Amino acid sequence: MKVLLTSVMVQDQEKALRFYTGVLGFVKTKDVSMGEYRWLTVAGSDDPGGVEILLEPVAFPPARTYQQELFKAGIPAAVFHVRDIEKEYQRLTEAGVAFSVKPTPAGPTKRAVFNDTCGNNIQILQIV
Repeated sequence: MKVLLTSVMVQDQEKALRFYTGVLGFVKTKDVSMGEYRWLTVAGSDDPGGVEILLEPVAFPPARTYQQELFKAGIPAAVFHVRDIEKEYQRLTEAGVAFSVKPTPAGPTKRAVFNDTCGNNIQILQIV
């Protein structure tokens, strides 16, 4: 088995698409109308045929509560690998991204956590 698709619940799909592509650097891979919402996916720009992230609308009330509680607790909804966390931290900070955790050593890794503007804490991680 291998991961093909994973979801990140978002409050606004269009806003999420702008953030995940324009700020984080992912590329849009699928955009299919599903009535009120869309099947909207992004993937890493270095591997657009690889693992996709579904920018899933948080339309189900229990899912909305779950997302809000994770955010309040500071728990990341997803973790993205980066090669150079200091460089990504600088780039994202300059782009206006709000970090709740600056790059911090954590065992054999360094981690940082930011707000994706769509209701989630997202962690970036560098294996050192």
